[in-house]
Amino acid sequence: MGPNAHSYCLLRARNSLPYVLRTIHQSHSKHTRDSGRRRVVVTGLGVVSPVGCNVEAAWQTILSGQSKVGRLVGETYDKLPCRVAATIDKNDIDLEKCFSKTELKTMARATAFALIAAKEALSSASWMPAVEDETACQRTGVAIGMGMVDLMDICETNEALKKGYNRVSPFFVPRILPNMPAGQLSIRYGFRGPNHAVSTACATGAHAIGDAFRFIQHGDADVMVCGGAEACISPLGIAGFCRLRALSTAFNDEPTASSRPFDERRDGFVMGEGSAIFVLEELQHALRRGAPIYGEILGYGLSGDASHLTAPREDGTGALLAMQRALADGGVTVADIGYVNAHATSTPIGDAIEARAIRTLFGEHTRSLAVSSTKGAHGHLLGAAGNLEALFVVMACRHGLLPPTVNLHNVTDDMAGLHYVANSSEPWEGKHRRRVALKNSFGFGGTNACLCIGEYSE
Repeated sequence: MGPNAHSYCLLRARNSLPYVLRTIHQSHSKHTRDSGRRRVVVTGLGVVSPVGCNVEAAWQTILSGQSKVGRLVGETYDKLPCRVAATIDKNDIDLEKCFSKTELKTMARATAFALIAAKEALSSASWMPAVEDETACQRTGVAIGMGMVDLMDICETNEALKKGYNRVSPFFVPRILPNMPAGQLSIRYGFRGPNHAVSTACATGAHAIGDAFRFIQHGDADVMVCGGAEACISPLGIAGFCRLRALSTAFNDEPTASSRPFDERRDGFVMGEGSAIFVLEELQHALRRGAPIYGEILGYGLSGDASHLTAPREDGTGALLAMQRALADGGVTVADIGYVNAHATSTPIGDAIEARAIRTLFGEHTRSLAVSSTKGAHGHLLGAAGNLEALFVVMACRHGLLPPTVNLHNVTDDMAGLHYVANSSEPWEGKHRRRVALKNSFGFGGTNACLCIGEYSE
């Protein structure tokens, strides 16, 4: 065997599932949690979403098992294969009442959602340091991402340019930059710690929380305001995803049934919009000021599929690596996990691969594990998916209630063997001394993130 053939065989071996699993096991033993590192807790939460525009309202809607997916109205949508989406009810949030006309000219819709959610999160954390408090402002950072910019903003500006150069808004570029939710928030509150923006497709929100978690761990900040925002529902956005054959098209006349993760009738995801924002804080900093503590971020895992532009690896090793790395980073084992909040978007391929990865990782512990995806209720918020769903994980750990998967009625054989929380919430039962969960988020380009989130324990 020549050197090239030997290298090829070695590469094939390293890409095999048994090799990956052995490597995962070895890495877990090498990367146990350092008990001396800075602990990071959740002290504030805020949300703007199709299921509610404050934390309590959104949580109650999720527990009730309601779908908030509706019809897309308008002549331009009538010509498209998909005519459903989960949008923000204007009766809940009217941006023209929340911001001045001048302010709205400077920001995209997603940025506005992020600022509203951040206001709730900071209020719930009781963290509003005065600009004159140099230390507090310099030790507070921002990490907010966006998956896609508003495509209609670009189209409309292009039309304006055809009429004349002076018709182009001077705020056009700031409106479409993905880092502007973070930038606008930092400016508004005077936060001068890390100013970070993530854009990793549908893993954006989870990556933003995970990166903020690491910033605090490594001493770059004591407080991080983090999450994601998305508002790209438009005829062009819907058309683009339809051309990818990614969206649901079979339930246009029954919108509330269209997003159905893990169900045998699933035929694609449903687009959503909104934002969820976390306030993360170093534990001792939070305790010294008597901050409320909603939960704890225990670990963070990342991986790449290195496989396909839009489809996950068929063997699920990308998801496996992200989950295992989150466990190892958090110093916990599969036996400690009682719940997995799946990425499951309601696509035929993706849901099945994720279910396979979960079964493979948890093995004999699968029988004591609960799994659900809340996307059945609120659709897929793309860059704001991981953070919104992580918020529901924090609430599940805090209250001992498992959020359901809406529209889940029948599971195909390739996804059997897991306990899916279907249609109705369930109490978090089991012998776990502490409620600990995993939150998966995967994005186009093969980017994967997993957060390990736990009930706060002294």
